[in-house]
Amino acid sequence: MAGRLPFFSHLLLVCIATFVGASAAAAQEPIVQPGYKIGEPIPVSCLNRSTETGEHVTDASGQLSYIPFPTCNETGRPLELLFGVEKEINCTLDFIDDPFFHLLEYYVHNDAPLTCRIPTKPLPPSALKAEFEQGTQDDTDGQGSLSEIYTPMVVALAGTLQLSHLHIASSLNVLVHAAPKSVAPGTIAAATAYSISREPPTRIVIGDSLPLRFSVRWYPNTSLPSGWTGVGGHLTFSTLVYCLISAGASAAICLAYFRGIELPRRLKSHGKDRLGGVERGGLGGYGIANGGYGGYDYGVGKRD
Repeated sequence: MAGRLPFFSHLLLVCIATFVGASAAAAQEPIVQPGYKIGEPIPVSCLNRSTETGEHVTDASGQLSYIPFPTCNETGRPLELLFGVEKEINCTLDFIDDPFFHLLEYYVHNDAPLTCRIPTKPLPPSALKAEFEQGTQDDTDGQGSLSEIYTPMVVALAGTLQLSHLHIASSLNVLVHAAPKSVAPGTIAAATAYSISREPPTRIVIGDSLPLRFSVRWYPNTSLPSGWTGVGGHLTFSTLVYCLISAGASAAICLAYFRGIELPRRLKSHGKDRLGGVERGGLGGYGIANGGYGGYDYGVGKRD
């Protein structure tokens, strides 16, 4: 019995060491977050800038500070995208105060970009957020937007700056690329947004509301689909189908016209021509009269 005690003590020490080692390894491994599901909301946050200079603001650790996108009047929440959902999003900023008006001046005048970002994958609960960010490594040293946690989304807000007001192109296209499902399902790879001149720009002064309209489109990978190549375009499947349908419709119309109008008219004209030729040939009488020659007529009359 006394000989077995060292054995059990050694076994207990081995178990404790194994448990401690496994716990330490688990603590060192980064938390793996699942990807987005279709329709899952994606919060948009933007770089915090000084309203006086337009320079970016950093936190106590020297990292760039991001704040949520301004609250949309339609939802009562900051701007959110929906993963994999293409739709038109209306986001009216209810009241443009003096500080935000000056920021819009920087954005429109291209003194500072409207730099935003979206989570590459769903962020974990707040209790695990710090641990998640510590366990995820950025691809660059120092300050920058390249990260495994967030995907940058620079918003190119176009407009004109006047002395007393702003004109802002408030209709924007939002393009989001998802990573291929075979590589990283439910993961965002890239995103961008830019103003378009679909409608006249919105005139705003301090105290006005700013109606923003986002047209969101998604791509299943990082490749852009073929688009318009300039004047003349190029042959696509839809263009080929359109040409075939147009050719078939034209042939059907021509056939209907020929069989319903042109063919009966030609048959009627041909019949009249044949009847006219018989009458001119003298077949309607009792004999055939031959023309005279030198004042004499030759005829074959009816014989009794």
